[in-house]
Amino acid sequence: MIDLSDKIALVTGASRGIGAAIAKELAALGATVVVNYHRNEAAAQQVVDAIAANGGAAVAMQADVSDFAQATALVKGVYKQFKRLDILVNNAGTTRDNVIMLMKEKDWDDVINTNLKSAWNCSKAAARIMMKQRHGRIINITSVAGISGNAGQTNYSASKAGMIGLTKSLAKEIGPRNVTVNAIAPGFVPTDLTNDLLEQVRDTVIELTPLRRLGTPEDVSALVAFLACDRAGFITGQVISVDGGMVL
Repeated sequence: MIDLSDKIALVTGASRGIGAAIAKELAALGATVVVNYHRNEAAAQQVVDAIAANGGAAVAMQADVSDFAQATALVKGVYKQFKRLDILVNNAGTTRDNVIMLMKEKDWDDVINTNLKSAWNCSKAAARIMMKQRHGRIINITSVAGISGNAGQTNYSASKAGMIGLTKSLAKEIGPRNVTVNAIAPGFVPTDLTNDLLEQVRDTVIELTPLRRLGTPEDVSALVAFLACDRAGFITGQVISVDGGMVL
């Protein structure tokens, strides 16, 4: 049984989809969870209310984590309120898909900033706290697109590949202080972020997946929970695909 009692967790982009599932999973296992959101306060509060209804503890905190100052203030705010930070899940993400010839510069910048820069922003602030504690877990939600690439997603694939490089480098930097850094690479998981794409390629994706199904947010959140617990203390710098075997 995974026990996260007395742990403080911050999940970015946790008002919906995979982030919401991660927040609920960590709370169900005993962690107090900070549900970060950018714009949708009502959705974030629904996650907090669902956690409370299940006997868990959570609060919602607003911040645009792609902005360095806001991300830093968010992490500092968590530490000020709870006096520690044990788990950071860098989940905030977006897409702006198009072939490179038609992709606008803003589409590139928005995706790189939301997906990659936000992870760096939050990790920088959290690392200082976790190193002083001599304990911590940083878990980055990347994608199989960052491993194998995906046509029409040069921005998204680059951002997710960047998260993999961030994961490995940071694991080497802060491992001596007993802080682990790992990445999870989901395959195609139906969420608000991927629904438009999945409608076009759903059957093809299932055919290419050895387990012959799409993933679920809970498939991802289960692995986050394990990597966050004490039993995963000797796992760091790893990229683990949760994709039904699609990328082998």
